[in-house]
Amino acid sequence: MSGDKEITGAVLEKVQVVLLAGGLGTRLRPLTDDIPKPMVVIRGKPYLYYQLLYLKKFGFKDILLLVGYRREKIEEYFKDGTELGLSIKYSVEETPLGTGGALKNAQNLLENEFILINGDSFLPVNYTVLFNEFNGRKKKGMIVIYDNNTKDTGVKNNISIDDGFNVIKYRKGSADIDLKYVDAGVYMFSKDVLPLIEPDKTVSIEEEIYPLLIQKKELCAFLTRSRFYDIGTKERLTKFEEIINDYF
Repeated sequence: MSGDKEITGAVLEKVQVVLLAGGLGTRLRPLTDDIPKPMVVIRGKPYLYYQLLYLKKFGFKDILLLVGYRREKIEEYFKDGTELGLSIKYSVEETPLGTGGALKNAQNLLENEFILINGDSFLPVNYTVLFNEFNGRKKKGMIVIYDNNTKDTGVKNNISIDDGFNVIKYRKGSADIDLKYVDAGVYMFSKDVLPLIEPDKTVSIEEEIYPLLIQKKELCAFLTRSRFYDIGTKERLTKFEEIINDYF
């Protein structure tokens, strides 16, 4: 389903938000030589700070950070989240496990339902509407998608949906002309997806888990009109810095 309605003021403090914060940021080097990608500094604050600040605006308090590379930089800066009015916990990858492996590694810390956000993506979406939509769809997973027809995000389309907003095709990095939408870096999952992920292995949600959910018709989409911003390259990092005053 689509739509970003006006903020309702509903409190989401009991909803868990999980952020993938273990990225190496190889395309941002030398900025990331000694820090993980979400800790790249923008106007005196790490990128992750702005993500958390936006989440706080909606009432979120329960934050789980999936960390790995140079995790101490994140832990030393944010600690337990008290200074931001949040409760932050950490799940540590000793070796890179991929997006799926990172979730499996954190399974004992995950709530029954949770929002998952890429640690290098910022999406000004209404999380109240998003959460209500997920509860109404009764699926194991939901991807927030963006109509990328102008290619203004700098990334390739990778998703196709049917008339019922069910995901029917996902191709990471594909140039498939049939794909109209792009994954916006925000997802909602039921913990029921975890049995699909093999333990102690490197697993990609996008390449290995989404096909299984699509086959079972358990992956739906939420269409947002808000474009997303990521910091995967120096050019995109500059673009985020240009719009930061619009939201903070």
